[in-house]
Amino acid sequence: MKWALLSVWDKAGIVDLAKVLIEHDYGLLSSGGTGAELARAGIPFTDVSVYTGSPEMMHGRVKTLHPKIHGGILGRRGVDDAVMQEHGIDPIDLVVVNLYPFEAMSGKGLSLEEIIEYIDIGGPAMVRAAAKNHKYVAVVVDPGDYGKVADAVRRGGFSPEERLNLAAKAFARTAAYDGAITNHLTGIDRPFPDVFTVQFRNGRTLRYGENPHQAAAVYGDTGIAGEEPLQGKEMSYNNYLDVHAAVGLLREFEECAVVIVKHNNPCGVATGENPLPTYIAAREVDPVSAYGSIVAMNREVGADVARELTGTFVEVVVAPSFTPEALEIMKAKENMRVLRLPEPVVQDEVRSIDGGVLVQRTEPFREDWQVVSEREPDAHEMRAMELAWKVCRHTKSNAIIFADEDAVIGIGAGQMNRVESAEIAVKKSRKPLAGSAVASDAFLPFPDTMEVAAAAGATALVQPGGSIRDAEVIEAANRLNIAMVFTGVRHFRH
Repeated sequence: MKWALLSVWDKAGIVDLAKVLIEHDYGLLSSGGTGAELARAGIPFTDVSVYTGSPEMMHGRVKTLHPKIHGGILGRRGVDDAVMQEHGIDPIDLVVVNLYPFEAMSGKGLSLEEIIEYIDIGGPAMVRAAAKNHKYVAVVVDPGDYGKVADAVRRGGFSPEERLNLAAKAFARTAAYDGAITNHLTGIDRPFPDVFTVQFRNGRTLRYGENPHQAAAVYGDTGIAGEEPLQGKEMSYNNYLDVHAAVGLLREFEECAVVIVKHNNPCGVATGENPLPTYIAAREVDPVSAYGSIVAMNREVGADVARELTGTFVEVVVAPSFTPEALEIMKAKENMRVLRLPEPVVQDEVRSIDGGVLVQRTEPFREDWQVVSEREPDAHEMRAMELAWKVCRHTKSNAIIFADEDAVIGIGAGQMNRVESAEIAVKKSRKPLAGSAVASDAFLPFPDTMEVAAAAGATALVQPGGSIRDAEVIEAANRLNIAMVFTGVRHFRH
């Protein structure tokens, strides 16, 4: 008879799997909560303590840590048979284990004494043992794999490739588990741990990186990283970067909005009542740059928008949903990637540098908008500043953004000085800037940037403030009749 050891915290699907095992002549070893679940379902099993002859002790801390368990898992068929027979050890052919939920509990503010009890010892030991001996033992750590396991059992066993894949997945799980514990214990009473471990699954090789001579892959099974196109070519390295940038800005808006991104910077942003005119308004901010861009919108794409999208070259379209007619129309652009807008994922930002990584976390924050000029902004100017400021937060520094109430008018990004960003924004504008508002991602150390904006017709300006020359800049704003607001928060984006 073959033996399967079942010891799971997450009981989802375990009864159904156990029924399949019993039907195919497996004997079951179990204990604790898993045994209780099987007993309630009327499934016969042998309690681990009965099998080992040793009682469960220390409130469950010691139950599977026994030579008859680990010998049964680690025993090599044809090599260790005599030793196993001498000590009454039966070979265990299948190990189904998932671990105490340390990751989930570590975010609940438990004391050290409480969280320690969610560190699983026996579970990882069995998983690692089974994974090491995968030539003879199949190990399952994910309830999502129970269907595949049942299929393998029904056809008489696992292939060597299946055993190896399950073992690799098991080691990845214990690595992530140990990493979470390390992060928590080395991060007690400090904002970041001394040792930082992250793990992303679902790795896929990309055609190339930023350029054809560079190799690349993407990892992740949630958010943008986990999305697969509904149509079009596979996503490229640059597509992922640009979609990330576009979606980050798009999520600033609750009203109907369209964001167009090229090379990680917005080149068109507009808001409105309906998707079609909003898309057209965003595209017309900079139609040259919109060629080969990423288009992200926060409303469903219908046939009218689809027809407009197919009239130009768009790399990727991202939206919450697409009507069947829209999807049919967009098939005409067979290379255009069509992507569903995923739910946001809250996580630290990790960027590699020579020899290590930088880790950044954006906690919830409040801006304190204060009018510092003699003239108060009117309602039009305030709405325009709010739009410009949202876009500024997602534009590479140094960033200068001109906007009216509904759309961006001029964008200057990524320059080494802010005056040149302002000059570029003015030069690239396709609409008059008279009466517009302007946003600067960081404080103005001199009045010169504002003077460029005022000369172009801007009447309001929003910036963080905080320069030692704030008084000089405020004086210039009053002289130029500019309504100026300080937000108190800087938004560099490197």
